[in-house]
Amino acid sequence: MERFFNTAGPQQPDIHYTIDPLSRFELDDVLMLIRQRKYFVLHAPRQTGKTSCMLALRDLLNRQGDYIAVYANVEGGQASRDNVKSVVKSTVDTLALRVSQIMGDPLAEHIRDTVQGEGPDSMLSTYLSKLSQALPKPLVLIIDEIDALVGDSLISVLRQIRSGYENRPQAFPNSIILCGVRDVRDYRIQTSGKDIVTGGSAFNIKSKSLRLGNFTPEEVHKLYMQHTEETGQQFDEACFPMIWQATEGQPWLVNALGYEVTWEIRENRDRSVLITPDMIYRAKEQIIYRRDTHIDILIDKLSEPRVKRVIEPILSNSDEPVEGLVPSDDIQYVADMGLIKIERGQNIRISNGIYREIIPRELTWSTQQSLLQQPQWYQREDGGIDMEKLLLAFQQFFRENSDAWIGRFDYAEAGPQLLLQAFLQRIVNGGGYIDREYGLGRRRTDLLIRKPLPKQPNDLSPNTPTQRIVLELKIKRKKDGLDALIEKGLEQTAEYMDTVGSVDEGHLIIFNRDGLLTWDERIWHRLMTYQGRSMMVWGM
Repeated sequence: MERFFNTAGPQQPDIHYTIDPLSRFELDDVLMLIRQRKYFVLHAPRQTGKTSCMLALRDLLNRQGDYIAVYANVEGGQASRDNVKSVVKSTVDTLALRVSQIMGDPLAEHIRDTVQGEGPDSMLSTYLSKLSQALPKPLVLIIDEIDALVGDSLISVLRQIRSGYENRPQAFPNSIILCGVRDVRDYRIQTSGKDIVTGGSAFNIKSKSLRLGNFTPEEVHKLYMQHTEETGQQFDEACFPMIWQATEGQPWLVNALGYEVTWEIRENRDRSVLITPDMIYRAKEQIIYRRDTHIDILIDKLSEPRVKRVIEPILSNSDEPVEGLVPSDDIQYVADMGLIKIERGQNIRISNGIYREIIPRELTWSTQQSLLQQPQWYQREDGGIDMEKLLLAFQQFFRENSDAWIGRFDYAEAGPQLLLQAFLQRIVNGGGYIDREYGLGRRRTDLLIRKPLPKQPNDLSPNTPTQRIVLELKIKRKKDGLDALIEKGLEQTAEYMDTVGSVDEGHLIIFNRDGLLTWDERIWHRLMTYQGRSMMVWGM
């Protein structure tokens, strides 16, 4: 039976192409922590493979035979929120069921019945103590979705786990691994009395925090080659840089792109069809447009104030690094969510190409739907985009409507760039793509528009001819000198054109935020040259 790329739930190697889950973290380090009877944390963004990794660890430990290893997901307690009694009882019930399944007998459920008279602040610790004493081997407990619990309930669970720590392994679990999106030290838990308790104080026995990373480029290639080995269907090697740029190894995105291009694009179910870069781009667009659950969760987070505080400076070409503008806890929260990457010596950036596409599209979705544009007026005879004609139209639109439109955006500081991207997105939806780069700290946004063109009758090349246009977006603030800003912008536009390669034209767009100028002073365009390159410069 042919396997497929997995986009929902833990890996099942008999039906899914799979990267060995035990190879995705430092297994020797984890086994040493367990031998040392440590309690520790493994965290990672959603849908990166935590559950698959922890299930594989459970199975390995049980095969080795030194421990009884149990995996339990406590997310079910989330519905009860601050009802401590209900959450603790749900947690104990879940543990009892999972231990019974591993042991193959009802011992754990019988022990659960003996603690039903305990108060909610001791039921879990008493249960773990009695269970550990009754089991024939030390217990290793893997608790997943711990951060789905909230408030007083989460504090109670953490403190009860902490309370028996000194009695391990005879009368409490040998090791406990807490799994979630965030490191427990970063929890800021609001009690019913509105006090804030940090996760570090509620669970101060944590010895180490491990973070599960994305796939490497080699792992992405290996995963896709499993499809080739099993079906014979080939990928053009030029696909892999594009897959990496779109996903940067985020496991759900990697699998979703693979599934889309090999199955959802129906003509590619014929395994004799070669997968080409054009198909990868088409698959990426379909994933973005369809808004699967993974993408919907991220979109929903954009409305949170602490997420906005981090993302808005990136979109608005802030002069300063995000670290100088917002609390470090907000930055870590958005990083743990997987929306941004923090890399030593580099500015914070949005994590991958698909997220860079999703964010501005979502923030301008209603605007895009309101911009009714017919493709005929901006198209050249060869099917390409007449970008000068298009930007002249946008200038007039911006002059007439920018104040009203930008005021509607939640991310108002990034309003001019978002409005242009909404305008362009509506245009290219008819058969083109926009790639985006945000240059935080460099005060720039790079856009690459790619418009496939019809083949000419004498064109025998296997590749689709494509028009490629670079747009460099910059903000002029009161302190900026226009000439110096243009000179820097031309340099950056030329740099991006060199990076992209084979570009048909380049445009530098400067949004003037000096409210003292009239529109006649702000709206202009001129052809300029930089190091032998001709570029159109636009003032708005």
